[in-house]
Amino acid sequence: MFHDMTELVRIGRVLEEAHSLLAGERKRLERQYGPTRYDAVAGSPAQTLHGAADLAGAMSTALKQVALAVGYSVLGLDDRAERTLKVARMKPVSFPSGADRMARPLGEATVRAMELVRDLGFFDEETAIAVDVALAAPQATYPPADWDAYTREQLDRSEPQ
Repeated sequence: MFHDMTELVRIGRVLEEAHSLLAGERKRLERQYGPTRYDAVAGSPAQTLHGAADLAGAMSTALKQVALAVGYSVLGLDDRAERTLKVARMKPVSFPSGADRMARPLGEATVRAMELVRDLGFFDEETAIAVDVALAAPQATYPPADWDAYTREQLDRSEPQ
């Protein structure tokens, strides 16, 4: 066992706290909005619920990966533990991008969970920057109203400067 278990426990607890906050926020929003029909309007009730579910799901997946890595490490399966931690550290799918779908202002629990993950130092720096961008956005940005402009912007971002 070569992994710092104290650090992995700390990471797991922060991920669990973030997940609990986001899952609670999702339930609160479900009660607030009630049943919704799917639509493709950024910040709508349907998109806000979708975003909240995405955020909670991303944290659940990250927590499971960390827990699996801890289990492998305890069993002395260090190669598996290392591979699993590498997967766990990858930019979480739909985090923080789920917030891009959500109406503003974001709920207090959502903001707190995003700040916890940003400050955790477990994921790459790009994730922390993306959290700051999502938290600073004055309104929902996804899905875009103009897909052609969105596609051009994404292409411009991907071209080397």
